[in-house]
Amino acid sequence: MCGIFCSLHVRCGGDIVNSHGGPNDIFYHELSERLKVANAARGPDAQGTHHVRVQGTCSGEAKVSSPSKTFGLASLDLEFFASELRLRGDSPIVQPHLHQQDGDIFCWNGEVFEGLNVNAHENDGAKLFQSICTLSAIDDLPLLLGRIEGPYAFVYYHAQSRKLYFARDPLGRRSLLIHKPSVSNPYFLLASVSVGDDQGYVMEELSTDGIFCLDVGQLCESKEITQHFDSSLMCIPRHIDRQILSFAKLSRVNATLPPDAPPLVPSLDSAILPRDLAIAIDQLIDHLDRSVMLRVQNIPRRTSGKGGAQVAVLFSGGIDSTILAFLAHRHVPLDEPIDLLNVAFQNPRKIQVQTDGNIGAIPKREKKRQLKAAEINGSMKESTSYMVPDRVTGLQEVEEFRRICPGRTWNFVEVDVPYEESQAARAAVEAIMFPGRTVMDLSLAMALYFASKGVGRVRISAAPYDYQPYTSTARVLLNGLGSDELLGGYGRHRTAYATRGWQGVIDELQLELDRIPARNLGRDDRIVSSHGKETRHPFLSLTVVSFLAGLPVHLKLDPRLELGLGDKMLLRLAARKVGLLEASVRKKKAMQFGSHSARMEAGEAEKRGDLMIRTVSEP
Repeated sequence: MCGIFCSLHVRCGGDIVNSHGGPNDIFYHELSERLKVANAARGPDAQGTHHVRVQGTCSGEAKVSSPSKTFGLASLDLEFFASELRLRGDSPIVQPHLHQQDGDIFCWNGEVFEGLNVNAHENDGAKLFQSICTLSAIDDLPLLLGRIEGPYAFVYYHAQSRKLYFARDPLGRRSLLIHKPSVSNPYFLLASVSVGDDQGYVMEELSTDGIFCLDVGQLCESKEITQHFDSSLMCIPRHIDRQILSFAKLSRVNATLPPDAPPLVPSLDSAILPRDLAIAIDQLIDHLDRSVMLRVQNIPRRTSGKGGAQVAVLFSGGIDSTILAFLAHRHVPLDEPIDLLNVAFQNPRKIQVQTDGNIGAIPKREKKRQLKAAEINGSMKESTSYMVPDRVTGLQEVEEFRRICPGRTWNFVEVDVPYEESQAARAAVEAIMFPGRTVMDLSLAMALYFASKGVGRVRISAAPYDYQPYTSTARVLLNGLGSDELLGGYGRHRTAYATRGWQGVIDELQLELDRIPARNLGRDDRIVSSHGKETRHPFLSLTVVSFLAGLPVHLKLDPRLELGLGDKMLLRLAARKVGLLEASVRKKKAMQFGSHSARMEAGEAEKRGDLMIRTVSEP
C-alpha cells in the first residue's frame, strides 16, 4: 500500500506558463505540497520524491536535472511522490522505484497475490518493477498486468519513449484520482487521495476501462498542454486477442437459465442437497479459504515481539465478515490475536425515537411536554446509545467464535463514536472521500473511518462496564464487500425475480458486477488508508469473482425462499457447513444502518442517500 502523487506542468524559462490567467507558481506549489501531505498519510513508513524535466527538443531526449536548473526552451516538469506502507517483504522500501540506468520510474500502490512469483521475503512492488523493466517491448505491459491478480493503482514513466502509463486494477480496488489540464488549472495531476473540494482541480476517479498512456514527448513538443492533452492521451485495452490473460477483465455472469422448477432447499440443515449444489458449497469454501490465506499470510512484523494483532476484520457479526474472520483463524498463527472492529455511533435521532417514541406523530403541546421531561430526566443515556444492531450481532457472534475456535484470542473492539466526535471529524472525512459527495457516501465513509481507526475498548470480563482502552495494531483489515453483489444479497434481486423471473435475476447480477468498479471501492480505499492501514477484499479476488460469476444462478440464491435462507443461499450453506450456525441465518443490514452512522439529525429520516452534500465552494 502506498500513496501516489504525480504532477505535470509546463515551464518556459523556469516559470509556469500562465497565459490564461491560471494559478501562479506559488499557488501551484502550495497545492502540490498539500497533496503530498495527504498522500503521505497513506504510507507512514517511508516517503520519496523524484523530479524529471522533459525538454521539447528535436532530439527527443528526456533530460533529468535538479529542480533548480532552467531551460530556455519550453519543457515539462514531472514530479513523482510516493509514500510506503510496508506490508510485503523483509527490507524497507522507499518509493518511487527508480531504474538508474534507463531512467524509468514506478509508483506502486497495490498487492500482487497471484500471477507473479513473490516469496515471503520479497516486496511485490519491487519485483513487479523488475518484470516491467525486463519486458522485451513496453507494448507488452498489458500482457504482464493481465497475468497478475490483486488490487492496484500505479504510475510508470518509460523514459526512452517519454510516455507515462497509469491504471487501476479491473475492479478498481485501489484509488487513483485524475485532474486533466484546464484553462484555469493548466496542469495534470494523479493522486491516490485529494485534499477535498478545491478550486485548484477537478478530480475524478480514474476509469478502470483500460491502461492509460500519456505521450509526454508529444505533449512537450506541442508547448500547450491544455489544448493538446486529449490527443496525447490514449486508453490501451487490457485484453489482447488470442492471449490467455486470466486477470485482464471481469468474467461475465453465467446466463444459463435454471430448470423450470429447480429443487427447493427446505432449510440450511437439509441432510440431502442436490449434487451440484453440494459441490458448489465445497468449491466456495475452498476458493474463499485460499483468498483469505493469501491476504493474511507473511505480513511483516513491525516489532520483534509477539502479542499485537496483525490482522483485523471490519466486523458486524453478519455472515460476510463472520466467515472471513473464521477463515482468517485458519491461517493466522494461533498465538496472535485477531481484532474484530465493531463501530457504533451515538445517533441523537435514533435515541430520541427509542426514548420518546415517534414524537413527530403526536400533537405539538404533548410533544413540547415530552421534550421538556426528557431534558430534565436526561433520557439520552450513553450506556444504551451504543447497542446498535451491529453491536448486538457482533457480541453474539464473538461468543460463537469462542466456542468453535478454541485457543484464539478474539479482541472484540467496541469503537464507540460520540455524536460530537463524529461531527468534529466530518470535514476531514468529506475531504478524504472526495470526489464522493452523496449523503450515502458520507454515512458509509464515517463508519469506515472510525472502524478502521481501531480506537475503542475491549471487555476484560463478563462484569458490566469492565473494559479497558484498546487501540488495534493491525494494519491489514479484511472487508466483506462484494458478497451481496456476487451472491444476490440485496432486496433488488428479489424484486427482479418477482417482475422478470430468473432472467431478471441474471440481468441484475450482471449489472451488479459491471457497477463494482465505478461504485465505492476507491472511496473506501481512501478512507481506510488515511490511517496508514490497508483494506483487503477476499470476496473480490478476481479468482473468486470468476468462480461465482460462472456458477448457475440458482446455486447462488433462491428468491423463492424466505430472507435468511434464499438470499446468498450458497454462502449461508457454506457457513453452516464450517460450523457458523448463528451467522448463517442472520439477515442483511447495511453498514450505515447497522452502526447508526446514517440520518443522525432530526428530520433526516427520509433523506435520500443519493442527495449531494454541500461542499466548501457552495454557499
